[in-house]
Amino acid sequence: MMTRSLITWLALSGTMMDVQAAQAASSFEIADTTREAYSRINPEVTQKQRAEALRGRSLFRQSWVVPPAQDIEIAGLGPLYNQLSCLSCHPKNGRGQPPENPQQAMRSMLVRLSLPGRDPHGGPLPHPVYGNQLNEQGVPGVSGEGWVRVDYREERVTLPDGETVGLRTPRYQFADLHYGPLDADIRFSPRVGPPVFGLGLLEAVAEQTILQLAEKGRQQGVSGHPNYVWDAERQRPAIGRFGLKANVATLRQQIAGAFIGDMGITSSLHPKENCTAAQIACKQSPSARQPELTDAQLDAVLGYLHLLQVPARRNAYDPMVRQGEQTFIAIGCAACHAPVLTTGEFPDLPALSGQTIHPYTDLLLHDMGDGLADHRPDFQASGLEWRTPPLWGIGLVERINEHSYFLHDGRARNLTEAVLWHGGEALPARQHFARLPVGRRQAVIRFLESL
Repeated sequence: MMTRSLITWLALSGTMMDVQAAQAASSFEIADTTREAYSRINPEVTQKQRAEALRGRSLFRQSWVVPPAQDIEIAGLGPLYNQLSCLSCHPKNGRGQPPENPQQAMRSMLVRLSLPGRDPHGGPLPHPVYGNQLNEQGVPGVSGEGWVRVDYREERVTLPDGETVGLRTPRYQFADLHYGPLDADIRFSPRVGPPVFGLGLLEAVAEQTILQLAEKGRQQGVSGHPNYVWDAERQRPAIGRFGLKANVATLRQQIAGAFIGDMGITSSLHPKENCTAAQIACKQSPSARQPELTDAQLDAVLGYLHLLQVPARRNAYDPMVRQGEQTFIAIGCAACHAPVLTTGEFPDLPALSGQTIHPYTDLLLHDMGDGLADHRPDFQASGLEWRTPPLWGIGLVERINEHSYFLHDGRARNLTEAVLWHGGEALPARQHFARLPVGRRQAVIRFLESL
């Protein structure tokens, strides 16, 4: 049976989906609350597809090794890199976390870099020496690019009912830069590794659905819009849906970009090592076979991420959860965190087609205000805008990843802080949340913990 609040949301939002479709459980939802809940592969696929996904899982978890071990399938790390494996930044396929103090290195977090201006396709302009991402590590004989240290300034915020909440503002400092100082006008954006489950379902959402969500939002006074980015495989602009600013068009390109950016591993999409002209030792460092990540390996990782299931909701009929859901909708959160979407036709993997999903995202960019701004534009995303992050599975983060850090840079230490950081378009919802009686605020949090 559907909750009354979901029926209400469907009516208020003007969706064309009927009640039976909204009730249908996706084959990609799994009732799992263990620490492996983000890592389950959909069993309702062919034996060949499952075998391919299992190979991709192995590559995703594998620590890559330094060349020139050319006969080893997992050779190719570096010359510059951040971590040894995909799993390092996406532990158990979930959320990374920021350093807890300035003495800690970034283990599951990275920093994007750019200068004012745009590249030939309208994306960020890489720094001529450090590129588009700071790589802290280097293979033997190659100096890592430097370090980023983070500390926090905390401010106590008093809510209308007298409750006080501490909000941390991160402060970043670049240290031990081995290739010269950064420019005074450098633009940088710290990013915690986001969850990777459910990405296949998001890729299967039709572009027309995303455009309809933007139009529906405009009718409701919300100005979300898609990010049109450069699709390197098709050599044309396309709607972006991956990355924290929806700056990547396809999951395959997102994976290849992470391999080169985070681990220095080349592929057919990124055939050159991640060295700039000024990094002489990097350019002279030996490589493994070229490309180091074969198309077969890339497709295996893609198959794995395509088939990852999503944890089903828990305690949906608990009275406090239901009250929180109703309040979540009433104060405007669902205008961006869309509860229900339906995937379109996906010929590459028919299992993803026609699925009713509950991601709590519209895949659109929204102005989140100065407090969360990174001031680093990315294609059509301004320095104030971020893609609405999916909320599915968010209630299991603390159990699976053993922390409760949220938002793009992990500054929020719990879900209440995360909501109170919302600004820009989300400011009215944030203000409504702050003015709620404490019991109803707790109900909203309990609802989020049920996802």
